[in-house]
Amino acid sequence: MKIVPALLTDKLDELRRMVEEAEFCELLHIDIMDGRFVPTKSITANDLASCKTKIPIEAHLMVENPEGYIKPFKEAGAMRFIFHFEATDRPEEVIEEIKENMEAGLAINPDTSLSSIEHLLEKLDYLLIMSVYPGFYGAKFVPEVLDKAVKIKRLRPELLLGMDGGIKADNIKIIKESGVDLADVGSYIFKADNPKAAFDELKRL
Repeated sequence: MKIVPALLTDKLDELRRMVEEAEFCELLHIDIMDGRFVPTKSITANDLASCKTKIPIEAHLMVENPEGYIKPFKEAGAMRFIFHFEATDRPEEVIEEIKENMEAGLAINPDTSLSSIEHLLEKLDYLLIMSVYPGFYGAKFVPEVLDKAVKIKRLRPELLLGMDGGIKADNIKIIKESGVDLADVGSYIFKADNPKAAFDELKRL
């Protein structure tokens, strides 16, 4: 399982600092929020475009009407675009549009059933299971989502599977055991005195 630093901020200077702090990693997860789908706002595609890095970036869009963000984030350099199933009534069309530009990822909130997205799995490059209710750094981990990860890996063992939210040293092992491929970690890394040491600790566990 790979540990992926997750950046959440509404300030460009802080984004640049966090990206610089994360130069040790292989992939960066950038949280984008519009203040409507979730109550908080974050950086924009323009902010990301101005933040130069050679690290591959996946953009996690916690926004309404995600289709309107596809082109800007492609132009900003994202290699994967993750949108929320709960944010649109036409997920198939959004997935198709993303795949013309980037890898297509779908995120689901803790209370979204697997049965509601099962028909989409074969269309996806990536599925992200939210292990918190989205929108804030430091939210509490919802352990019930681990069962979803196990079931997804039984249904589609080849599908790249991620988990995002509340991931720390005390739950990283059970997350790994559930079959998750990518663990997105925000506050545990970026609120640590030494982000790289926190990252390395999680990798060792």
